[in-house]
Amino acid sequence: MKKKITFVNIIFFVIFGVLTGVLWAYGSPIPLIPGAVHFRTFAFIITAIGFLFGPVTGFFAGYIGTLVWSLLGGYFIAPHTLLADGITVGLSAALPAWIMLKNSNLDELIKNKGQFIWKSMLWSVLFGCLMILSTSLSLSFFTGLDYWYCVIWIGIADVVPIAITPFAVLLLAPRLKKVQTIIPKI
Repeated sequence: MKKKITFVNIIFFVIFGVLTGVLWAYGSPIPLIPGAVHFRTFAFIITAIGFLFGPVTGFFAGYIGTLVWSLLGGYFIAPHTLLADGITVGLSAALPAWIMLKNSNLDELIKNKGQFIWKSMLWSVLFGCLMILSTSLSLSFFTGLDYWYCVIWIGIADVVPIAITPFAVLLLAPRLKKVQTIIPKI
C-alpha cells in the first residue's frame, strides 16, 4: 500500500527542518571554512529523524534544515544551497533509513542492537560521504574553493557526528513512541 503525504506530515517536515536548522546554526559554533562550512555537532539528527519517522520525513527535515541553517548562519550560496546541498543532505538522511526500513520496521531492527548499530552506521556514513563528495563539488564550483579542501573540511564537519546516528536512534526510539503514533510514517 502506497502511503500518501498528509498535512500532518508537512507540518512535521517544517518543524523537524526548522529544529534541525536552528540546532545547526546555533548549536554548532565552530567554523571550519568561514562563510561555507562549520562543525555540525548535530549532523546525526536528520538521519535519526529518517529512522524514527520515515525516510521522506528525514529527507525534508534535511532539506529544510539546510535552508534554515544557511539563512540563519549566513552560509546561503544560491544555487548551491537550494540544489546540491539541500538535496544531498536530504538524501543522506533518507537513504539509510529507506534501505534499512524497506523490509522491516524500526522495532524489529533495534531488537538486535549490535547489528543495528553497525548496519545503520555503515549506511549513514556511506551516504554521508557521498553527500560530502557531491556537496564539495558544488561548493567548489560556485565558490571557487578547491574541491579536496572542501572534501576534507566537510568530511571533518559531518562524518563523526553522522556516525552517532545509531546511538541517537537507540536513545530516542523508546522515548518518542507516542510522538511516532501521531506522525504518519512515510
